[in-house]
Amino acid sequence: MRKAIISDEMLIQNYLNGDENCLRQIINRHQSKLFSYILFLIKDRALAEDVFQDTFVKVINTLKSGKYKEEGKFYQWVVRIARNLVIDHFRKVKKMPLITDSSGNDLMASLKIVQYNREDEIIHDETISVLKKLIQSLPKEQKEVLILRHYADLSFKEISDLTNVSINTSLGRMRYALLNLRKMLVKHNINI
Repeated sequence: MRKAIISDEMLIQNYLNGDENCLRQIINRHQSKLFSYILFLIKDRALAEDVFQDTFVKVINTLKSGKYKEEGKFYQWVVRIARNLVIDHFRKVKKMPLITDSSGNDLMASLKIVQYNREDEIIHDETISVLKKLIQSLPKEQKEVLILRHYADLSFKEISDLTNVSINTSLGRMRYALLNLRKMLVKHNINI
């Protein structure tokens, strides 16, 4: 006899009612997929582990504060938190180093320096233009999934419903689209 799988929603409710084991169950349920997603974005195992932990710290704090709105999309919500933490990380990494005066004040904060000059804007615009052309050269199914995911911001479930294919097919098409784009970027010597 198979053991019934408890829904994420039920695990959350039981956790909020004091059953700490339910939190472990829900983390274990999504750990592999979520960690793989984070590692794919960051490409650094130690940093991915930190982001993974920070994600669930944020999840726990939100659950305990009563701010989580149950919509039957727990995993999507957790992925969104992880994605935002990854974006925050990359924003911090790209920040200029702190230069202080003898009083500890940030000298750069007092200067009104434009971070991007016109040359940077032109290079950025050209890169985006080339990237769009490369996307257009992808096979139809790959291009469709990539555009729906990144430009229309649809979930893979929504994409699979819209294109009448399974979620795994949508994910596979996205994977091949990204692999093909990387190959084309290398071939054209474009760094993004």
